[in-house]
Amino acid sequence: MGTSPNAERTLIASNRRARHDYAVLKTYEAGIVLAGTEVKSLRAGRVSLVDAFAQEHDGEIMLHGLHIAEYGYGSWTNHAPRRTRKLLLRRVEIARILDRTREGGITLVPLSMYFSGGWAKIELALARGRRSYDKRQVLAERDANREIARELGRRLKGRTARG
Repeated sequence: MGTSPNAERTLIASNRRARHDYAVLKTYEAGIVLAGTEVKSLRAGRVSLVDAFAQEHDGEIMLHGLHIAEYGYGSWTNHAPRRTRKLLLRRVEIARILDRTREGGITLVPLSMYFSGGWAKIELALARGRRSYDKRQVLAERDANREIARELGRRLKGRTARG
């Protein structure tokens, strides 16, 4: 039984820094193999994607550096917070991703983590790193677009910029 593509998504965490540091080329949705106490910590929102990245290992894609805090009410069965976790993707998707990452200069970065239909999912992106001048250019472009939208809103309401 699969979930519908428009199933309700409950955001757990997002990596806002990734969209600033990388130019996103393509995104994929991947499942993630978790232990029971990890799921309980995720439901409490105790996760950080800051240093996380994905790499190929034995034909599979593994997520490194994802921090899921230990579950407060867990016992000796608690998980290691920064353990390597397996991502669940189709073989065809894995082959496409690995072909792109072997080109060089392209990396796999997790953008967000969410629950979809009760299952924990990761939004994974093929991304190329931005240089500092690219980041400044993107920020300037975003500010210009925001100012244009603000001015357009004023004109639609019948007000001028200095009115």
